[in-house]
Parts: sequence; C-alpha cells; structure tokens
Amino acid sequence: MKNTTNGQPLYYQLLDFLKNQIENEMVAHDKLPSEREIEKRFGVSRTTVRLALQELESDGYVYRRHGKGTFVSELSNQTAALAGVYSFTEQMKKIGRKPNTQILAFEQVEADKRIAESLQISLGETAYKIKRLRLADDEPLMVETSYLPIKPFLSLKKEQLEQKPLYDVFSEDFEQKIRLADEEFYASIATGEDAEVLRIRPDSPVLHLIRLTYNKKNEVIEYTLSVARADQFHYKVRHIRNE
Repeated sequence: MKNTTNGQPLYYQLLDFLKNQIENEMVAHDKLPSEREIEKRFGVSRTTVRLALQELESDGYVYRRHGKGTFVSELSNQTAALAGVYSFTEQMKKIGRKPNTQILAFEQVEADKRIAESLQISLGETAYKIKRLRLADDEPLMVETSYLPIKPFLSLKKEQLEQKPLYDVFSEDFEQKIRLADEEFYASIATGEDAEVLRIRPDSPVLHLIRLTYNKKNEVIEYTLSVARADQFHYKVRHIRNE
C-alpha cells in the first residue's frame, strides 16, 4: 500500500478498504484477519492497523473478543445515528428496521424545578409526562421520558400517541412546527429498572440523551430524557470550519 492515494494517508486508505470489505464481501460475525496479517498484507505499521480497527469498532462495524479476534458486527449496516435525527420512527425506517413504540405511561404531573426550568413554565404548573419504549424489529432500543407543557396540547390523548409519532401529533393535531432541537448526551451504565425494560444486563453501557425541542416561536414544547442501548446507537457529528 502506497503512502498516499489521492492524497489520503495510509490510515484512511486502510480504513476505507476494510469498510468496503465489511459492507460488500462479509456478513455478521465473520472474523477479520489478525492485526499481524493486516500489517503484512498492506505493508503498514501495527499502530496504523490498531487505529483503523479501533475506529471500525467505535463506528459499529466490528466487535472484539479478547483472545479470539475481531469480528463483523451485525450492526455494521444498522447502527442508528443520534445526531441530526429528530424522529426515531423515520430513522429506523431509513436503515431498514421496523419501528414500534409502546406507551408505558401517560399522565399529568406537577413540574418540579428541573421540569419547570426546562419547559420554561412555573414551578408546580401541570405538564404531561409521556414514557415510551422504542423498539426496532421487536428489540427494545431506547426508553424515553418526555415532558410537554399543557397549554399548547390541551386536548392531547393517549390514543393520539398510539396512532402516530409524537412529532406528527405536534404538527398535524396541534399545528406546532418544530424549528430546532438541542440535544446533549453522556455515557453511563444501566440501572436495574432501565436494564429490565431494555432487556440488557444491569451495568451494561448506555447513552443518556437530553433533548429540548423548540417550535417556530422559539418556545420549548418538549423536554425529553432518554436512555439508549450503547450497542445499538452511535453518535456522529460533522464539524465544518468556515475560513
């Protein structure tokens, strides 16, 4: 392998080659060649090989088994991105998975300090609490707990949430058009309750997401706390430098 191809460093050449092999010539759980075999075949350093394999793992293309090697992940073509997507339903359809949502709770609650500050409402004011389990191909992926201010959604019923996605309810039933959503996340481990709902082992890695959704008037219409299985999602973001 040459030092550059079209200006690409060795690391990127190797990464692109391996991704192409995985996507077009391999299937889930196929074993990749060892680091030593890749090093000899492509004439690159062990460091370059390890960096490429680490990125493949972080992107969901492969998984590793200590003492056994590196294998193609069944998620390589199905891992969902968290960035730039507001609709779970649309994202699952996009990657060829069948989405489903189970409503675990629908109730009115008094806003505590956290909820009130997030929704920009008064402390103790009533808000909707909606807890949902998000599934793909009948496999639990995420638990979402959403809080909505009452005033924009006075006639909201559980049946509406069972019939169509929440953001379709916003736009079609209440004329609430989304302008933007701010989202942050952090890694953690699953609590006993979340692990049970998600059908994973306690202390499994999960991603916590916090989302604030704004309408065209720049009003917060949704505050959502989500717990997502770390083995089913990856985070991708593009940084663009303006010269």
